[in-house]
Amino acid sequence: MAKKEIYNIELPSDRGNKNSTSGGMRTRANASGARSSSGARSSSGARNSSGARSSSGARSSSGTRSSAGTRSSSEQQRRPLTKKERKQREKERKRKKRRKILFVIEALALILLLVFLFIWLKLGLISWDDLKNLKTNNLDAETQAMLDGYTTIAFFGVDNRSAGNYESGNSDSIMLCCINNDSKEVKVVSVYRDTCLDVDGEGTYKKCNYAYNHGGPEQAINMLNLNMDLDIDKYVAVDFYALAEMVDAFGGIELDITEQEAFAMNSGGSYCYIWETATSAGVEVPPDVPAGQNVHVNGIQAVAYARIRATSGGDFARAERQRIVLEKVIEKAKDSNIFTLNKVADAVFDDIGTNMTLNQILGLAKGVSDYQLADTAGFPFDKKTSSVVDGSSMVIPCSLESNVKKLHQYMYGNADAKLSDVVVSTSEDIEEISGLDEEDALDYGY
Repeated sequence: MAKKEIYNIELPSDRGNKNSTSGGMRTRANASGARSSSGARSSSGARNSSGARSSSGARSSSGTRSSAGTRSSSEQQRRPLTKKERKQREKERKRKKRRKILFVIEALALILLLVFLFIWLKLGLISWDDLKNLKTNNLDAETQAMLDGYTTIAFFGVDNRSAGNYESGNSDSIMLCCINNDSKEVKVVSVYRDTCLDVDGEGTYKKCNYAYNHGGPEQAINMLNLNMDLDIDKYVAVDFYALAEMVDAFGGIELDITEQEAFAMNSGGSYCYIWETATSAGVEVPPDVPAGQNVHVNGIQAVAYARIRATSGGDFARAERQRIVLEKVIEKAKDSNIFTLNKVADAVFDDIGTNMTLNQILGLAKGVSDYQLADTAGFPFDKKTSSVVDGSSMVIPCSLESNVKKLHQYMYGNADAKLSDVVVSTSEDIEEISGLDEEDALDYGY
């Protein structure tokens, strides 16, 4: 009959309190593990009568371990550190902290370097042009001080049908972007491309877009400065296709399109602007657009809309459409994440010409989230169309002098701007050539 092994099961509360007599003790028929009458184990793991283990791992009656595995007493375990040990620990703690700080600094430096290189590579796509012969009128100290509180940049939309060429072409769009350096308020003024102005500073009176076409951005900036008492020295020129690519990168925009506008844009209409714009850009012609509210358009369709001048309002209405598209794009930009903005940069940076430096662009970009588009307008404010100057229809400022004063009040809050002798003389010349003065101005609704 098999021998049964009987185990003695002890509760935790009973350990160390057992009776040393044999009565009540169960034995196990195992020589090496048998308990003696005193309850001690034999062999290397045996427990003696005091509860201590023998051998190198034996626990003494006081609870300490002997040899290599000996555990110090509670007094020894909690003894205070020596001065040398405290210094060593503090030194080690400071070394770890210093390594952590250095790691953070190195990581930040690496991130900043990567951001800088990223921006530099993006900006490297831009066509740079350092203008050396910019001119301004002799402005009085008060006017100059007023202008110094703002950043004014000239924007030219060049319709030259030649990607990457910013030295000439018809500047279909001429805009002044005025940024209040303190409040970050932005105002945009469209200068009507057909406005009669002195285009070369030598008394040559033609449509103002003549300046860019015959002298590039330098002559165009000089034309604006000399006719309007401005001190612009920075410009941005966008290629014929830049607007289309930007709108597409933002996923399109929504426009309110009238029946007249749809007819001018669509195939079979008066000008087929969608077909003509797509063909010039060398891309697939998108579908016609319907008239209506909040019509979703892609890039080519948006450019076609901005180019319309075959409806009532002519060039005045076209300049207003350009400002509407600009406002829609700005709305998209303010709601976009960094990935979308990067996509836009890739799309349009190779379609931009400028003379702004890297530091100037980064300085403007740093506060872009604070900018607020406050208002847009068209120049001249008081005007009349006429063909009396050279036989072509022009926009005559009535008069240039009064319009420039209104311009300075609108953009810079300077209601008492003192104009230069050059502007006063140019105003008199235009009035004499056209026969039109302030009383001849008409309200075109724009």
